[in-house]
Amino acid sequence: MTTPLLQLDGLSIGFGDKTVVRDLNLSIGRGERVALVGESGSGKSVTALSILGLADNARQTGRILLDGDDLLHKTEQQMRGIRGRDVAMVFQEPMTALNPLFTIGKQIAESLRLHEGLRPNAARQRGIELLRRTGIPEPERRIDSFPHQLSGGQRQRAMIAMALACRPRLLLADEPTTALDVTVRQQIVELLIGLQEQEAAERGMAVLLITHDLNLVKRFAQRVAVMENGVLVETNSTAELFANPQHPYTRRLLNSEPERAIDPIDSDARRVLEVQGLSVDYRTSVKGWRSAFSKSSFRALQDVGITLRCGETLGIVGESGSGKSTLAAAILGLQRPSEGLIHIDGQPLSALKSMNSRRMVSSRLQVVFQDPYGSLSPRMTIEQIVGEGIALHRPEVTVAARRQRVVALLQEVGMPADVLPRYPQEFSGGQRQRIAIARALAVEPELLVLDEPTSALDVSIQQQVLNLLTRLQKKYGLTYLFITHDLAVMRAMAHRVAVMKAGRIVETGDTMDVLQAPAHPYTQALLAASMVAGAA
Repeated sequence: MTTPLLQLDGLSIGFGDKTVVRDLNLSIGRGERVALVGESGSGKSVTALSILGLADNARQTGRILLDGDDLLHKTEQQMRGIRGRDVAMVFQEPMTALNPLFTIGKQIAESLRLHEGLRPNAARQRGIELLRRTGIPEPERRIDSFPHQLSGGQRQRAMIAMALACRPRLLLADEPTTALDVTVRQQIVELLIGLQEQEAAERGMAVLLITHDLNLVKRFAQRVAVMENGVLVETNSTAELFANPQHPYTRRLLNSEPERAIDPIDSDARRVLEVQGLSVDYRTSVKGWRSAFSKSSFRALQDVGITLRCGETLGIVGESGSGKSTLAAAILGLQRPSEGLIHIDGQPLSALKSMNSRRMVSSRLQVVFQDPYGSLSPRMTIEQIVGEGIALHRPEVTVAARRQRVVALLQEVGMPADVLPRYPQEFSGGQRQRIAIARALAVEPELLVLDEPTSALDVSIQQQVLNLLTRLQKKYGLTYLFITHDLAVMRAMAHRVAVMKAGRIVETGDTMDVLQAPAHPYTQALLAASMVAGAA
């Protein structure tokens, strides 16, 4: 019988009195692609860290066998020789995983010098070849770039190049596409499959993919293992698991895809937002031959026009850099337009000169940001966070009445009153996003700008937040400008959609019409990359 490349044998992991992974048994064969799926807190990522010997201060029992050799009892010095050479990892967020003080080339060369003893020039040439192999343009130039000088997709490609530098036998990929838009996500998936197949043929390299993206699992994995609360509840071939899931938790995960449950909009409904001929220029500095710098500009938005009626949801979709967030910033008054007009309830924002008039309009317009971890101040209690807008816009409200209103808002979004004295870092991502929604509702707005509000959440938590937003819209007649790169979310939430590319709207229309019969080639490419069920 062939020995598996990786075998987890009764692996249990704990921190303090809490066990986070319990008696995990999982094997991966040479050349195999296996996905480990589950919600946040299910034990996926800590399992990967244990394989690498990076689960600091953890209680670990059982065995982690790599080609029959137990990694669990290796010394740190021994693990340093294994990490990168035999087992490598592609992390979820390359911007934090890559060292901002070193160029991409130096970070790739470090592993090559450590494990293969290459001299600087040889390591540089190998690095250039790795960047070329992972699809980074102009690798001879990009190898001298710092992480912040690369796009999100290029940073992820650089992370993959680093991981493959020493041709490991096992590649761990922890949510490698979560922060990427749909077309870049498709490119990274195809890159990983192509590289793995090539390495599998030559060296038998296997991949353990850690993800909560079920569409990614369908496309990438040959076999799937499902974890719930630290326990492996089901494992099967990808085709069989999706066709015939056995465990209730697996069935619940597969049924967590967003469902469309929105009410139609009256064509005579009042216009809440109207944007006409909107253009935005960003000033840039470029090298000049006669002086240190000469002024230039970059047009981020070009002649954008949209309307939103009361109770309607307009989805804004497009890749990173398409202008979605710039449009939101202009509507929120955070970015001055170069041309065009923005009307809120018929009032042009540019005509609002006094602080009071601007404050009155801003109270009708609120925002829920993408990152529930970064958008709430860690220094403020939940009561202070949710009540801040009331104190600013309704100064006549007493402290007691404000607290009562905060409690009611929290209960409206499914949070108990006893969270008032607690801080954001004490809550999960889904709970934090509920708190952010409560904060946005505090001043009774008409229009909510939702900037990727569910992209950082697991599928089941995402569904809960989307259901909450739908319920609140029906109850209060809220109007949503919903910015997303997730076409499945847009399909569930939006009455109409506007597709953006390079600062322009290239297609707009009823959401289902656009999904079923996209007219613009760019929209067609987005749909092909997104793998949305039922889309054309």
